[in-house]
Amino acid sequence: MDILHYQADFINYLDSKEWVREPKNLYEPIDYIIKLGGKRIRPILTLMGADIFSGEYKNALPAALAVEVFHNFTLIHDDIMDDAPLRRGKVTVHEKWDVNTGILSGDAMLILAYQYFENYEPKIFQKLAQIFSKTALEVCDGQQLDVDFETRNDVTIEEYINMIRLKTSVLVAAALKMGAIVAEASDEDADLIYDFGLNLGLAFQLQDDFLDAFGNPETFGKQIGGDIIENKKTFLYLKSLEVANEVDRDKLLYFFSHKLEDNSTKITEVKRIFELNDIPLLIKEEIKNYTDKAFSTLSSMNISEESKQGLKKFGLWLMNRSV
Repeated sequence: MDILHYQADFINYLDSKEWVREPKNLYEPIDYIIKLGGKRIRPILTLMGADIFSGEYKNALPAALAVEVFHNFTLIHDDIMDDAPLRRGKVTVHEKWDVNTGILSGDAMLILAYQYFENYEPKIFQKLAQIFSKTALEVCDGQQLDVDFETRNDVTIEEYINMIRLKTSVLVAAALKMGAIVAEASDEDADLIYDFGLNLGLAFQLQDDFLDAFGNPETFGKQIGGDIIENKKTFLYLKSLEVANEVDRDKLLYFFSHKLEDNSTKITEVKRIFELNDIPLLIKEEIKNYTDKAFSTLSSMNISEESKQGLKKFGLWLMNRSV
């Protein structure tokens, strides 16, 4: 189980696809977002899921591409909703073209993603389409909750975890399960690897929250402090409200109820409050907690010890990443 191997094979497969056709204004933005790079974590998981259960991961390349195209579609629309200027260190689609182009190209990507399932026989096609439709709708649920939270001052940590489960984790989990489906694993094993992915996805998103505030702008690829600028009620913010003194709490509530022209002071002050209250340490504990939960499902899985160790290694890498 070699992550770099999966990544290289997936990128070769991706590069073999011709994205641009007529009308060019619809397909060039698709080509642009897909070629922006990124970690390709979700398609790697699909290949990994197939390899674990069959040893034939290349059969899962079309399913892996469906996952990656869908993920990139959500990024185009998320960036529009967040008015984000950068994605992976480059200009976002709606900034490079315009909002209408971003909406329509994103819509086309969702349809393209489904077309890759046509590479499979009906029984597998049906199972893939089923988990994919369920997941796509849950991602929309999560995105709406994320938007709702921006205007609410009573969001709980529990509600936040549920939102990131829907917005981020379910796609990580589905990516693994789709690999298992292509490999014709048992339903029980497919469900177990889904659960593994669900907890890993929560750890992954919490690590993203941490990096958004405390990451290295050179490697992170997004604007540092983007969540603070957008008043996102992340774990960092919600935990601070829970443990900070009254002065710091009032400051946070003030900053997160305003959108400012110049955000440099806001980012500096909010990060200072986070650090004063040991929030970076507390979120790291939470990340470890979900990673451990993911690892606990491995014992029930009907796979080799080597595969279990490979999944564990991948989880630890995700937990400690800087990008």
